[in-house]
This record gives sequence, structure tokens and C-alpha cells, in this order.
Amino acid sequence: MTRSRALFLVVACLFAVVPAFAEDKPAAKSTPWKMSGDLEEACSCDAACPCWFDSKPTKMNCSGGFVLFIDKGSYGNVKLDGLGAAFIGASKDGTTMMESIGDWNFMTMYVDEKANPEQRKALLAIMKETSPPAAPPERTYVRYVPITRTIQGKEHIVTIGNVGGFSAHLMPGGMGGAPKIVNPPGADPIHKEYEQGQTTKQTYTDSGQKWDWGKSNYMYGHFDTNSEEYAKFNAAMTQMMEQMKKDKK
Repeated sequence: MTRSRALFLVVACLFAVVPAFAEDKPAAKSTPWKMSGDLEEACSCDAACPCWFDSKPTKMNCSGGFVLFIDKGSYGNVKLDGLGAAFIGASKDGTTMMESIGDWNFMTMYVDEKANPEQRKALLAIMKETSPPAAPPERTYVRYVPITRTIQGKEHIVTIGNVGGFSAHLMPGGMGGAPKIVNPPGADPIHKEYEQGQTTKQTYTDSGQKWDWGKSNYMYGHFDTNSEEYAKFNAAMTQMMEQMKKDKK
């Protein structure tokens, strides 16, 4: 599948499934937001995860997700400094991540439980705006749990409540430092650049799942993005989709 075809699937899904989120939007009018911090991500694929290049996962499916640790952030007048949010899901068996978006086995969004009610609404709104609705509504869940990270030397230990988490580290690059991936085909503003690593252990027992593995894909990056950047990204994807429709005629 080409990059254009992969992006078409992502955008087509976004427009087809977004009504499922419409009824619980925090506000009818778009609220400006911004955030910067760290991305921690792990999945069941062997490193580096081929899903970001629209190739099939190295296992039956790609199971995993990412955690955002926000250093500085705001949603309108709501401050989000020091909070976290996470996204966990699993693609359909035998398909690429992009190919099955909209029909994943499940997706669960986790919001930092230490956030107050307004912050919870804000974090959930940002998660929905930056993550396509990967699973249908009946397989989409929201939970409020503690989200924490401890760094011990080279090891990053991420916990999502009492349901899961991972311990991971960066790989050494052949020319020093860690391997870096820039602008993969599946990139969005949060994933436009990240360093490549490997998990020591990853576990998860929620949403009908039971995972326990290690030596799998791990990604670490820094993000600094906002609602304007995502609006431009989504507009570019929409334009690409419209052009592809014209090309098919």
C-alpha cells in the first residue's frame, strides 16, 4: 500500500467515524490548545514497529499504545501542566495499523485521575482530536487512572493505573546516540520524530486483554504541538483525500 493510499484510509475513517464522538464533545466551538512534553510508546511488534511505514505488524496484530506526559499545556484557559494521558489499542489481525483504523479490536483512552473535572474534559478532548477513532463506539472506552513514569538510568518505567505499563530503554545507534526516525508515512505532529528502543517488559490487563511480553518495540520522543498545527495537518489530509477522489475518476 502506498503512502497516499494509507493516508486516504486514515482520513476517510476520520470523517466516517467522527460522529460517534460528537455527542460528548466538551464544547460546540473549537477550543484552542497547546502542549509540550514527552511521548512514551510501546507495542507488541519487534523493533522498529513496521506499522508506522504501513507494513503489517510482526505479530498477528499490533497491540500497544502511547502515553503523553505533558510538561506545559493548556486547553483554552484550563492549565494542563504535569498531567498525563494514554491511548491503548489493538489493530485487526492480519492487517496494517492504518488499513484497519476504524475497526480495531478495541481502543481505550486513559486520563490522569489527578486532573480536576475541567482538566479531564480538556485532556479527553485533545486525545480525541489527535487520535483517529480507531475502533467503533461499542469497542471504545475511557478510564480515569493514575499515570506515572520513573526513569532509572536508561530504563523508563511507565505505569497506567493497575492495568498495565512497560519498562523500556533506547537502543544504541551504530554511529552513537540512539536511532532516530523522522517523518514516517504514518506520522502526525506528535509522532513526527522519535528515537527507537526496545521494551524490557510490557503488560496489560484491561478491555478484555491480557498481555505479557518483552523485547518488543519502544519509541521515545518530545512533542510540542497545538490545535492550529493539528488543524493544518487534518486540512492537508482532507485535501489529499479530495485529490485522490478526483484522480480515481
